[in-house]
Amino acid sequence: MIIKQLLAFAAVVVLASQVVSVNGSKFAFYKLSLIWPNSVCKITTCKAPIPTYFTIHGLWPTFGNDIPVPPYDPASNKCNPNPTSPDDIVGELAPIKDKLDKKWPNLWVRKTNVDFWKIQWQHHGMCSDYPRDPLDYFKDTLNLAQSNRFDPFKGEKCNLPLSTGASVILLLELFIKTSGSSTTPHLLNTLLENVYKNFGAYPQITCSMPQKGILLLKEIRFFLKRTKKTPPSVVQNCPTIVGDRYTNPRTDYVWLRATPTIFGPHNVTSDLLAST
Repeated sequence: MIIKQLLAFAAVVVLASQVVSVNGSKFAFYKLSLIWPNSVCKITTCKAPIPTYFTIHGLWPTFGNDIPVPPYDPASNKCNPNPTSPDDIVGELAPIKDKLDKKWPNLWVRKTNVDFWKIQWQHHGMCSDYPRDPLDYFKDTLNLAQSNRFDPFKGEKCNLPLSTGASVILLLELFIKTSGSSTTPHLLNTLLENVYKNFGAYPQITCSMPQKGILLLKEIRFFLKRTKKTPPSVVQNCPTIVGDRYTNPRTDYVWLRATPTIFGPHNVTSDLLAST
């Protein structure tokens, strides 16, 4: 009798988990992550030519505590029923492939742009609100990052929904240009406040540390509130404003551009490889 009760209880638990799966992941935000190639490609081998502008890393479903939604798995994380498989997205992305090649490229050698898009879809898109619509998932991400329906150089604050035309990439490029000299480091807290001034919300900034005491800007990420409608549009303060490699935003300095004077005559990538 006890065994039957345990089996019945287990069946209820499984059924409940399947119901939650059908309803999708209970995440709170989308994290729009943008890469700064100038720094990233100083510590790893990138394909030429290296973009001189922010490129897209991804649009990631994220829980309220800044924990990413795990990748789709039919056994352990069936977050959506029957999402489009990564191998089937290539043909669907054909209408926007040229834009993706430019704004959402794979920077690193040994992988193609298509490989990168498949990974982003498998890890994030399949558990998003676009499980069977990869075209809209990638297209909406492009639009969120590069919308230019108003002139960002006017310095308008963006505490309005991004759907009103706030250009994330253009404003970030303006932010880089107006943050002073690119050959001297900047106080991390100043960068956070400058982004807040333009966007009306604090981002999350992550860095790499090619040498002890040297922080290079790696990515800037924005949290977009999840709503019943897509695309997400309202920018929120990030619950964690600094990512890896930081100790204190009030004392840490960040380089926006990696120049040879930072590292001396050595090749950073070679030095890192030699030390591993």
